[in-house]
Parts: sequence; C-alpha cells; structure tokens
Amino acid sequence: MDNQNRNMLLALVLCAGVLGVWYTLFPLPEQSPAVAEDVAAEQTLDAPVANSATPGVAAVPTEVVADTPRVPIESPELSGSINLMGGRLDDLYLTDYRVSVEEDSDTIHLLRPSGSNDAYFASFGWSANQGVAADAVPGPDTMWELEEGETLSPDSPVTIKWDNGAGLTFRNTYTVDDKFMITIDQSVVNNGDADATVAPYGLIRRYTEPDDLEGFFVLHEGLIRMADGSLDQIKYKDIADETAADRTTVTESGWIGYTDHYWMTTLIPDQTRPFEAISRYFGTNDVYEADAIMPSETVAAGGETTVSTRFFAGAKEWETIRAYQNDGGIVNFINTIDWGWFFFLTKPIFWLLHNIHALIGNMGWSIIVLTFVLKALVLPLSYKSYVSMAKMKELQPEMEKLKERMGDDRAGLQQGMMKLYRDNKVNPASGCLPMLLQIPIFFSLYKVIFVTLELRHAPWIGWINDLSAPDPSSILNLFGLLPWAAPEPTSFLAIISLGILPILLGISMWLQQKLNPAPADPSQKMIFAWMPWIFMFMLGNFASGLVLYWITNNTITFVQQYGIMRSHGHKPDVLGNMFGGLRKNKADATK
Repeated sequence: MDNQNRNMLLALVLCAGVLGVWYTLFPLPEQSPAVAEDVAAEQTLDAPVANSATPGVAAVPTEVVADTPRVPIESPELSGSINLMGGRLDDLYLTDYRVSVEEDSDTIHLLRPSGSNDAYFASFGWSANQGVAADAVPGPDTMWELEEGETLSPDSPVTIKWDNGAGLTFRNTYTVDDKFMITIDQSVVNNGDADATVAPYGLIRRYTEPDDLEGFFVLHEGLIRMADGSLDQIKYKDIADETAADRTTVTESGWIGYTDHYWMTTLIPDQTRPFEAISRYFGTNDVYEADAIMPSETVAAGGETTVSTRFFAGAKEWETIRAYQNDGGIVNFINTIDWGWFFFLTKPIFWLLHNIHALIGNMGWSIIVLTFVLKALVLPLSYKSYVSMAKMKELQPEMEKLKERMGDDRAGLQQGMMKLYRDNKVNPASGCLPMLLQIPIFFSLYKVIFVTLELRHAPWIGWINDLSAPDPSSILNLFGLLPWAAPEPTSFLAIISLGILPILLGISMWLQQKLNPAPADPSQKMIFAWMPWIFMFMLGNFASGLVLYWITNNTITFVQQYGIMRSHGHKPDVLGNMFGGLRKNKADATK
C-alpha cells in the first residue's frame, strides 16, 4: 500500500472514530423497549401490595375526568389541587417557573391527572394484610370526602376521610411549606371489635417517558433512590427492560422518586423507620411506578395509628434541597442533583459558581469568572504542558527538514526525531500528564453548567436571554439584519444556522490549535485543521452557557499558552501563519 492510500485510509478511520464517539455520546432518541407480553399482561395497575413478591392484579383504574371533586392548593411556590379520588396529588403547577422565557408563557405543569397522555401523580393509601379484605382499605381509586379545611396552604392544612363501613376510618392530612414539600399524615382508627393489620404506602405513577427527555449521557433522568446511604440511578429504558419489580429494603434513611433535568418528585418516608422501595414498569399501560411501602401496622380494636410521609414535588433548587437535608433531616437529599462520578469536584465547583452568581447577579458573567478562577488554579499544571508544546513548536521547522531528507524511510525518520528530541532536551510526553490531570476538573465544570437549574432562562447580554438554550442568532439572516426569522431548531437548516457564539467558539478553537505542534502525518494534519470548524457546527445547537464556557476556556488557554511560548523565546505568528499558508496554497495551485 503506497503512502497516499495509507494516509487516506488513516484519515477515513480517524473520521469514523470521531463520528463513532460523537454518536456514542449523543445518541439518537430511541423508543422504550416493550416488556414481554406474558409479564406485561400480569402487571396491570393496582395499589401496592405489602410483603408480596408480585404486584396485585386488578382492572385499569377509571380515568379521572376534569370535574372530579378537588381541594385547591395555594402556596408561594405551588398551585393546583388535590383529587379526592384516591387522595391524589395530580394537579400541580410550579408558579415561579415557566415553559419559556416569554412573559405570557405557561407555568410549568408538573403533575397531571390520569386521563391525559402524560399523566403523572402521587397517591397515598393502605394495603390490606392478615384477614383484612382488599376493598376494606383505601386505594388509588377510593373516593375520599373532605373533612377539614378548604384550601391547602402553608397556614391551612387539609384533612380528607374515608370510612370503610366495617369499623375502620382512614384520614389523610396534608400540610405544605412555602417551597415544594407536602407532608401527608396517614391515620387509621379502628372502631371494630378485632385487630386490623394494614400497611401504609405512597406511590408515584408516570404514564410514558416525559416528552422533554433529553437522553444526554451527562445527565441522569429516571428513577432515583437512596437506600441506607447507597444511591441508585435507573434510566427509564432500564426500568422498562426489567421483567419484574425491583424491590429494595431500606432499614433507615431512604427515599425514592423520579428526576428530570430541572424538576423532581420524591417520596420520603420517616427517616428513622424501615420501608420497601419498589420500582416497576407496567408494559401494558406504559406506566412507570415508584412505591414506598411502610411496615404493616396492627391497629388494636379501639386504637389508632398515624404514619407520616413527605412528598417533594418541585424544582431542583440547590439551596432548597440542601435546607431539606440539613434542617429537615432528609439524609443525602442533596444527591438528588446529579453530581456525577467527579462529585468531589462538581460539588465545590457548583458552590463556587453559586456564590459568584450571588455576588454578580448575572449567570453569564459568573461562568466567565468561574472559568478564570479554575484556569488560575490549574495554571501550575498547565505551565508544564505549555512549555513542552512551545519547545515542540520551536523544533517544527527542523522536523519538516528531517521529513524531507528521510522521505519514505520511516525507521530513519523515527530515529532522527528521537535524536532531535534528545539533543534539544525535549520530552514529547512531558506535557501529557499535567493535561490529563486537568480533564476531570474541566469536565466537572462542564457538568455543573449543564445540570444547574440557575442557568435555565438566565439572560446574559443582548440577544442571549436564556443560557440554557442555543444561541438564537443566525448567520442565515445576518444575525437579525435581514427581514426573516432564523430556522427552527428542529429544521434541517438549523445545523448550518450558526449563531454568534458558535462562530466565536470555532475561531477560539482554531486559534488555540495554531499554537500546538502540527501532526507529522499529512492526513492527520488535514483532519486536525478541519476539527475546529466541524465542532463549530456540531456544538452549534448546544446551550449558550456551555458554548460560553468553551469560548472562555479556549481564549484563556490561548492567552496563557501564547505568553508562555514568548517567555521561552518562541514568537508564534498565528495570523501570519494563516495568511502565509493561504498564500502558499494559492501559489501551489497556480503551478
């Protein structure tokens, strides 16, 4: 195989590798796999069954219509209603959060009643046990009656009641704080002549995967469960793959629920008592369920018992969640935010970003300041890498001459390069370790910027009014100068509809690349030359906050590397090299 064919093959392999990594990290959306028909047929919806190996079998619940009896909810952060059917929390809005940045945009509708395609609700009831009939306890379809209170608010609890007509009276008392926590006190009074054994439970049901599922490897979306200090994160796809319920016994300190990018629902039983945390998927109905089943309670004749469960439904605000952990005794609740593998880095980095934002008041400038701070902290590591690159860059002309002399003599070229490094006391690998040590730090910064709620709908300057959304400007209308709108993000033209920030990202990557030693192989050199512009298009539809971080990081890296190169006697002429290269290419083309 001649050099030209070998180089072309290498170029194709490298390009395929880039595409393979890209589609691994950013896969196309896929449909949830179906559960085996024989299993799905058995997993019909019903109330959880205490101390049972398989779910109970019952008919699909009657769908809730719009005029079901309800109790209003009004608090500083939440609004909606409690459905008296099943005592469900199935109508909940986050009053401080909107779907888009538009002033007339709808409020986030977190929980929705059964009957809608994206139903999502919580219900609290009791499972029968030891001689108590299944219809003698309230379940997800029980019609409760309002006993006390008119509107659930921080100053006004609400109590609903259900009497089974056989001596047992059940009550659910709801209280809400000024944020996102609702407490449900479940009580039962035994007015009968015999003891009754029942088990309280809470459940969350979600019909189908959420429409706005991002499916991005950096972010966990799906079930989240804490059991005795151990955190489990299970994606929707993996839940649907299971052919049986996933049951975990929690001795103390646990919770279970579902997490999205910015929102979350979580069942939090008494942190000092055991319970069973269950995840299951009903393939027939395409329903994901999380259960918290508390131990059975034996209520003596003439006695009563009460069990308290908290239910978080709201935004994943760091300060709020941390307060529930530190002041509310919810163990490891801060881990409902997806800190990732490098949590020991992401947590302090987020703390720093949060406090910078508190001082500056603008998230865009806060990202820039944070990137400066981190780049300053890792400068001692960066310095060795940049010095190594400077020495390699100085040797570039001599290496080119060596390649011309050696021609196709690969062995001679290799020996000559090693001698050149030895004579000039250059170690090509000396800059690798410091660079590798920095990767976890900047990946953690990237993750913090991606997962943080503070970025959502946060403006920066001018046209950037939402740092969690792509740059809205477009080169196709000359950034607003021409009288037509930019293509929609879902349009085919969106891939070439570059905004100002993605273009600056491409330029910053190109400038940084010009300071690095060029690959010896012509094919590799060509691929690396195109990389900044390829990534400019690939990353063009990423969140503006992430692109801003990359631009800042690339710019700081360029300035640091440029300064260190000059301090070691090498004076890189980036623009001169570019125009010189263009002139050389033009001259070669005219020959």
